[in-house]
Amino acid sequence: MRIFKNKWVTHWAKKENIPDSDLYRTAVEVVAGKVEADLGGYLFKKRVAREGGGKRTGYRILLGYKKPNIERIIFLYAFAKNARPTISDKEKEALRLVAESFISSTNEQIIFLIKKGTVTEIQNHD
Repeated sequence: MRIFKNKWVTHWAKKENIPDSDLYRTAVEVVAGKVEADLGGYLFKKRVAREGGGKRTGYRILLGYKKPNIERIIFLYAFAKNARPTISDKEKEALRLVAESFISSTNEQIIFLIKKGTVTEIQNHD
């Protein structure tokens, strides 16, 4: 399984002090079916606990993944539950399109996105 994060999530995780190892574990949980919501169109919502807190008041992470294919997964957007309750329908639809586009991309297109700096691959942190 290859795990990616877009530029926005990279900045968000750095600001919130969330290491790639936590994102990697989150991706493994998603592949195992541990998600809060299947938002359709390869888009899933996962709750993640804040350090020193629980999942209920933690973060919401939206990622693209095509189950049961575990070839690649991408972190697309995240927010703190106390910052906003949810995302709008327009945002959800836009993220679905991005998820579907990324999941259906060729390996050459993914390599181009990595070289361009649009996405970063998260390495296994086991």
